[in-house]
Parts: sequence; C-alpha cells; structure tokens
Amino acid sequence: MVEIYVSTDVEADGPIPGPHSMLSFASAAFLADKTLVGTFTANLELLPGAEPHPKTNEFWQEHQEAWLASRRDLQDPAAAMHQYVAWLESLPGQPVFVAYPVGYDFAFIYWYLMRFVGASPFGHAGIDIATYAMAMLNRSYKESGKSGMPRRWFDDHPHTHKPLDDAIEQGTLFCNMLAENSRRGSHAPPTVWAGPVSW
Repeated sequence: MVEIYVSTDVEADGPIPGPHSMLSFASAAFLADKTLVGTFTANLELLPGAEPHPKTNEFWQEHQEAWLASRRDLQDPAAAMHQYVAWLESLPGQPVFVAYPVGYDFAFIYWYLMRFVGASPFGHAGIDIATYAMAMLNRSYKESGKSGMPRRWFDDHPHTHKPLDDAIEQGTLFCNMLAENSRRGSHAPPTVWAGPVSW
C-alpha cells in the first residue's frame, strides 16, 4: 500500500497533554511526489481541569494573531478526533505521521487519539524531519534543524504558528528531502515501525 505522509502541526497551551490542552492542530497529507492529497484542521475546546503553562502563555502573548485564530469555531475534542480518524481512513494509502519535532506533535495527537477514540491509525510512531535530515546530511542532530538544512529543501511557504500553514510548510520540506534522497539512489522513502501489536 502506498504511504501517505501526514505532516502534522500542533499548537497547545503547555508542554504535555493532559495537564495542558491542545488548542489547535492540522494535518496535510502528501504523496511522496509532493502531491497534496488533502488537509484536516480543528480548533479544540480546552480539557476539563487542564491549565495553561506559564511559559507557554508567554509565547502566546507574543503571537496574539495565531492565538486568536486557534480560539475560533471551537470543537469538542472527542468529536474532532473521531472526524480526524475518519479523514485519515479515507486517505488513499497508509497514513504515516510526519512532524518537526515529532516528539512534541505526536505526543499530543497520540494522547488525544487514545483518550477520545481508543486507537491510532498511525500506530505508535512517526518520522521526525530533523532526524531524517541528520541522516541525509551526515551531521549531528543539533546541526540538522531547519537553520542547518540547505535552502533548496524549502518551498516558499510561511511559518505562522497557525497549524495548517505550518503543516503544509513542513510537509513540502519533507517531500523535497525525500525527492533528493531518492535521486541519490541511496534509499527508498523511509519506512515506519508501527510498534508492537500489543503492549
């Protein structure tokens, strides 16, 4: 089955899900050739009993436009995550989670999926763009962030802290990396370990 690279960006009011809430998220689904198959985005109501983290609040004070955008047309998290799973299952292939950084975005998406749906179409893992860059560039992880990546990997997309903008930006970046790596003839597009069948 063809892999669909689901570039995903999360905006939240703290560093971890549960004590803090996912405010908004978006996914942009790409084929390896950078064809955009579809997008999904949702702004979410806050979790009951959750509180914003003070340091994250400082970030949002500096990005008021993005904050206000995340607070419009709020959806119940359970309803939104069920709609998200339906969208993922409608994609013409196997969804593979892609993010920058994957540790942050995947933690929120996986927690919300398991909490409100009870299953994850992504399995237990995803692709971290900086890790893929580290392998391609043969550099340390610290040197493989966006500031260390070749400019040719980037299309002209803004990074706005609005999830759909950022998901598209990072999805095209990843597809450009895939294409260059394929041209080198060294690797096929990466595979994803889905984790054990059961715990």
